[in-house]
Amino acid sequence: MTHLLAGYGVLALLMALLWLWQCRMGRGSIVDVAWALGVAGLAIYQLQAVPEVPTNRHLLVAILIAFWALRLGGLLLWRICRLAEDGRYLAMNQKWGGMASWRMFSFYQFQAVGCLLFAWPFLLIALNTSDLGMLDYVGVGLWLVGVLGGGLADMQLTRFRLSESTGGVCQRGLWRYSRHPNYFFEWVHWCSYVLFGWAAPYGWLVILLPATLLVLIFFVTGIPPTERQALASRGDAYRAYQQTTSAFFPWPPKPTAAEGD
Repeated sequence: MTHLLAGYGVLALLMALLWLWQCRMGRGSIVDVAWALGVAGLAIYQLQAVPEVPTNRHLLVAILIAFWALRLGGLLLWRICRLAEDGRYLAMNQKWGGMASWRMFSFYQFQAVGCLLFAWPFLLIALNTSDLGMLDYVGVGLWLVGVLGGGLADMQLTRFRLSESTGGVCQRGLWRYSRHPNYFFEWVHWCSYVLFGWAAPYGWLVILLPATLLVLIFFVTGIPPTERQALASRGDAYRAYQQTTSAFFPWPPKPTAAEGD
């Protein structure tokens, strides 16, 4: 637990420094990159520092979470360099008005807490010193589904954004079956870590990781603000999309009214 709290202190300081940078550059979305790298850094620190002798499982999970962070963080950084500021952060600044700068500081510090929230289950994985077994192999398979599916969804959305006309809605590939396939596959990815930690003392508590993420996606920082922004910018086109397409779990789209006739 000491390792976890020490890591959080470092992340809180780094978030404060990053907040100063975004005050000057006006790109609040950089915090998303920092969050991904922060979660991975704190997780890897526990996997290597907590066990007396790190095992093959610890090395495997460290590689997996590092690859996840580099893929996601690299994509988000590329978007910051190539695309306009994320609409969610523009909406935040507009809503907060004159208090935007200090409210953003609180938001950045909340992201440091978020890193802690997502990294603490790796403490339990670090306590799992059993030999690699079937649960670990299934976990790797689930991790591949989540990361590859999320990568495909992000690629399809990015291509659409680079070529879209104003007001369009991405319904290509995975986006035809889910309004948020990136969130779905991200959730699948986090589910994989449950299997890596299951054999540890109280390892079943790792279930709280994907369970918490599901709550955040459906009710807090995932679907609600994303869809509010989509409705504000795309209007009736997005409302029609909502009526035919699953919000989260991929599913064949419903027929439109015209198709039903």
